[in-house]
Amino acid sequence: DVQLQACGGGLVQAGGYLRLSCAASGFTLNDYAIGWFRQAPGKEREEVSYIGGSTPVYADSVKGRFTVFSDGANNIVYLQMNNLKPEDTGVYYCAAPVRAIVGGTYFGMNYWGQGTLVTVSS
Repeated sequence: DVQLQACGGGLVQAGGYLRLSCAASGFTLNDYAIGWFRQAPGKEREEVSYIGGSTPVYADSVKGRFTVFSDGANNIVYLQMNNLKPEDTGVYYCAAPVRAIVGGTYFGMNYWGQGTLVTVSS
């Protein structure tokens, strides 16, 4: 049974940091491209970052602040979020596999984690 579980969200002040984790069961994360997404209140879901292959991809809004990396031994993908801003507030999801990226939109994900809430106060 394939499952993804995202956790690590919380309440943090602007300028702070959080590390989200996405743990997989039923498949090996490093065999697939993993995407991180977020959905702010009242807004559509947006792509945040992707890891698969050699070079991670980041949305312009998080470049230089967020880092995605994997721990293959433990089958976890992390999203390190530094210098958080109030506009980073939202529910963060991980999903797999990302089969294609077109115009910044990720396609192909069959499996989604349950989401973890990140709230950044000003």
